[in-house]
Amino acid sequence: MSMIKVEHLAKSFGELKVLEDVNLTVEPGEVVVIIGPSGAGKSTFLRSLNRLEKITSGKIFIEDELFYHREHDKTISKMETKKHKALLLEMGMVFQRFNLFPHKTVLENVMLAPVHVKKVSKQQAEETAKRLIAKVGLADKLDEYPARLSGGQQQRVAIARALAMEPKMMLFDEPTSALDPELVGEVLNVMKDLANQGMTMLCVTHEMGFAREVADKVVFMANGRILEEGTPEEIFTNPKSPEAKQFLRSVL
Repeated sequence: MSMIKVEHLAKSFGELKVLEDVNLTVEPGEVVVIIGPSGAGKSTFLRSLNRLEKITSGKIFIEDELFYHREHDKTISKMETKKHKALLLEMGMVFQRFNLFPHKTVLENVMLAPVHVKKVSKQQAEETAKRLIAKVGLADKLDEYPARLSGGQQQRVAIARALAMEPKMMLFDEPTSALDPELVGEVLNVMKDLANQGMTMLCVTHEMGFAREVADKVVFMANGRILEEGTPEEIFTNPKSPEAKQFLRSVL
């Protein structure tokens, strides 16, 4: 059973084609890292999976079930609403910006969605939140407000917040790109721990060292298409397409 599968995904903004005939499968427990130049469509692709962007055409399968299908900007079919919402909650997402609630403490930020969305008891939500905040190395920051945290700490809180919904898979959209260089490592370490624990992960990142070390599969995108996919060894040491060769020359 695949965790995520997309077939012939396309997305246009008017005349501008942002994604074109994208096909990808992510297996349970697999870490897939998407790399490529700016404007390649990487973030749009990630946002399409959890419906933050409405695709123009294509099919999205979650756990081998048809989640969403559009053709020529018309919805052909989608999962019944209750199940659709439940599956959306199983996709945790971490963005470039941390999007924490500034008026709530670290603990309150992580507790919020389980209590209000999943109707978990406050006691259970607090226990889970404290465990996850400790897991990302911030047990001493429970009562701090986001403004008093570094960018790296805020991003780790954002990861804990996503994990509090007990997702089956995590989507990371350039989670370190807004951070100062010295803070990048602490966020990547949390992501590495998640990968080691078997979390299914789909990551868009510019951190080539992370891609090389942690990914099971590296996907190279350019001009809205997937041009190559393979093991880190295959992509980094023997890229096939001129675009991948040029990109890797510029970043390595």
